[in-house]
Amino acid sequence: MYFEIITEVRANFETVAGNFDQRLLTKVSPSFPPARLLRYDGNMPGNEVHVELNFLLFRQVWKSKIISFQKNEEHMVFVDEGTELPFFLSYWHHEHRVERKGQSSLIRDKVTFRTPLVITDYLMFPAMYLQFWSRKAKYRRYFRNLVFSEGGK
Repeated sequence: MYFEIITEVRANFETVAGNFDQRLLTKVSPSFPPARLLRYDGNMPGNEVHVELNFLLFRQVWKSKIISFQKNEEHMVFVDEGTELPFFLSYWHHEHRVERKGQSSLIRDKVTFRTPLVITDYLMFPAMYLQFWSRKAKYRRYFRNLVFSEGGK
């Protein structure tokens, strides 16, 4: 299954690209299941991100590896792929893209996932989509507060 969520934030490209980091990840994580960041190496190829998801009755570890990174004057892109996934996922590919748009920036989350069964792909789609849709407000709030604290950059 594939989806893309596009969010415009009122912060310049340098600010957004420069702050796609551990702090941002903790701010945009979903409220359910609560996630605890166990490891964050960065956004460069070979770096890893490990998260523990708390489903109340049980916990699952999600590990991803950064497989590519690219940055120029107009965009920054990095991709993580799941290496150890919760039981309900069999494949995970997430492209994080930040694009310059005048004095603002576009954040594109491009997600491809699979579950063990095709039928559960369709059942999981709404939940996965909503998890990323909820990031729109979180991205906007995070970068609005960041720009405000930096004096309007």
